[in-house]
Amino acid sequence: MCELLGISTNKKIKVNELFKTFISHSIEHKNGWGMAVFDDLERIVKEPQPAINSESLYEILKSDFSTSKCIAHIRKATIGDVTEINTHPFKAVDESGRHWILAHNGTIFESEVLSPYQYTQQGTTDSERILLYIVDEMNKKYRKKGEPLTDSERIGLVDKAVRAVVPGNKLNLLIFDGDQFYVHKNEMGTLFTKKVDEGIIFATKPLDDGVWEELPENRLHVYKDGAHIYTGVRHNHSYVHNEEDMKLLYLAYAGL
Repeated sequence: MCELLGISTNKKIKVNELFKTFISHSIEHKNGWGMAVFDDLERIVKEPQPAINSESLYEILKSDFSTSKCIAHIRKATIGDVTEINTHPFKAVDESGRHWILAHNGTIFESEVLSPYQYTQQGTTDSERILLYIVDEMNKKYRKKGEPLTDSERIGLVDKAVRAVVPGNKLNLLIFDGDQFYVHKNEMGTLFTKKVDEGIIFATKPLDDGVWEELPENRLHVYKDGAHIYTGVRHNHSYVHNEEDMKLLYLAYAGL
């Protein structure tokens, strides 16, 4: 599939070594890499090539690379061609002007709520559709309310959207809305956390010899500046990898 790396802290921390270990995994996850950093300015860099081959990424890591809020992704493509437009993370802006960033590790086998977005998305990944759906839900609430949504309103809508998408699908997500960091996983052993003095780090696999704990699955977790502020009610839609299901999905997308 893919791998995720997320950072939510109350001040910048140096992450060079974490990133070096993370990008070493792109030997296997070789179909693109992307990074969104949200400190003084939002910066998104994406390339449809292995992270380990990226000159621009090595330039970033040559000097002190510090951040307080970051989402990174290395891709092993299942759905969608290997192009920049299909490379995570994805960005969308809601009608209130809020920027949303999403990276996904997983596969959508079926989802009625996501299907309409295959006709409006820019790329061809199932992951992009998740973000478009979430932003649509924000826009509906914004139009009805007539003013920007509160933190708790956004949390409630993301939680509701995750629950609508997750049945039958693998849905490991990192999402940032400019203020809040949303995290979800529904497969055992596929997302871990490391607490640091300044906040928390998320990764698909532990990236150093520190203490990493598995993120509790099947519920939405929300963080703000490294502090855990919300835990959703647990659902029962655990995902268990099935190679036969994956083969059928590949055949369906290939038109065979």
